[in-house]
Amino acid sequence: MPMPIGPWTLKNPWMLAPMAGVSEMPFRVIAFRMGAALCPTELVSAQGLMRSTPRTLKYLRHDSEVERPYSLQIFGGEPEVMARSAKVGKEYGAQIIDINMGCPVKKVTKTQAGSALLCDVPRAAEIVKRIIDATGLPVTCKIRSGWDASSKNYLEVANALQEAGCAALAIHPRTRAQGYSGRADWSVIADLKRNITRMPIIGNGDVKTVVDAHRMLRETGCDYVMIGRGALGNPWIFRELTGGAPATPEERRDLVLEHFRAHLQFVGDELNAVRSFRKHLAWYAHGLRGASVFRNQVNTLDTAGDVLRACEAFFGAALIDENDTSEQELDYRTALG
Repeated sequence: MPMPIGPWTLKNPWMLAPMAGVSEMPFRVIAFRMGAALCPTELVSAQGLMRSTPRTLKYLRHDSEVERPYSLQIFGGEPEVMARSAKVGKEYGAQIIDINMGCPVKKVTKTQAGSALLCDVPRAAEIVKRIIDATGLPVTCKIRSGWDASSKNYLEVANALQEAGCAALAIHPRTRAQGYSGRADWSVIADLKRNITRMPIIGNGDVKTVVDAHRMLRETGCDYVMIGRGALGNPWIFRELTGGAPATPEERRDLVLEHFRAHLQFVGDELNAVRSFRKHLAWYAHGLRGASVFRNQVNTLDTAGDVLRACEAFFGAALIDENDTSEQELDYRTALG
């Protein structure tokens, strides 16, 4: 078994990455049921959480029976605000507090949050300490290898966070300047694992297939593998990683319909739910024959009934397109945060 995260001994080394607009309760529940050991929430504003604004509190909805442990990811740059927001998160059921120290998006970094914390290591460590003191919960962090190529300070950051009491560290081995371009440097993950011994290391980046996940575990020695883009439209990746079979056409159809119905209930507004689910439909259709025609079709639909009928017809009959070697079409800046 992998190293525990605080008091939590997870059932396997496979995790779902926290993705903005993706890692909502319906998709997290599906990933857990498919075999994922941990599914943190998408990043939640500490300021909004501290003020308990209705919009922010919606992000905290979770299934307490399925999501165990329930990991809440928050972002912010002020230690006191982060500590107070974490207390609110605990009141709403959080069992792990995850701190986003890796988001490269400007609207996050300009508030001294996300990957901006890599440039202020004492502040990053202080945030961890303050949250532990305020909540008593295990605190995990997600970082990048550094701000840019000339400041790859991941070992300095990791050591400071470990000393502050961090329970586990996820690393996306690209710099903030890289965003999601180029290749993830898995040697950074291996270097962290060699040098950081008192907390588990979670590898992340360029894990698109079952083979990739096993290769990361083998080549880097990391304790856990966090899967982002490889799970988009393919939550069955967690089932395959735990010894199960790929999805049959019938299973794919049934799960897409289940996910859409859960998403409708989660969003509460039919038109917004239909439109926000379109990206999921594009990912679910990826690699199937007729996917482009289906995507064009559903992008014109605005009612739940029309979407359900279109999904029933397409996913019930679609076959794998062996000639499609493309990647999912998505805006990584939006999906991965």
